[in-house]
Amino acid sequence: MSEEEIEALIAERGELWLALAPLWLEREPREADYAHMVRVIERHALTPEQLEWIFRLELAPVLSRHQLSVAGEWRAFDEDRLLTQLVVHHRRLYGWRKGFWTLFSGLTTMMTRHRWNLLMARLARTREEVSDA
Repeated sequence: MSEEEIEALIAERGELWLALAPLWLEREPREADYAHMVRVIERHALTPEQLEWIFRLELAPVLSRHQLSVAGEWRAFDEDRLLTQLVVHHRRLYGWRKGFWTLFSGLTTMMTRHRWNLLMARLARTREEVSDA
């Protein structure tokens, strides 16, 4: 992947990845966190199905490792380091690796699924309110 392709990937996904990363933090996301996530999702105009695959295949394999680490408490991410890890993972996400992460995505999303479901419910309400207006 060239430098330009990496920059394009970060331009396309970086904001979204960083906005959704708090789903994996040790603390429960605050209402402001969820509101920020919804705003970023809306800017990217993704469907719930597209978001689900980003959650399962792009984010969970990288961020679930942080949850399982024995490094102790973690309440924030080093954004540059996290983006680097996500880009490296994304570059390898093809062939058997994509199949592997699809197969095991239930395990990697298990610890954050309740937060994801809350986020998707908030997103649905926001989209309903917009369509009703």
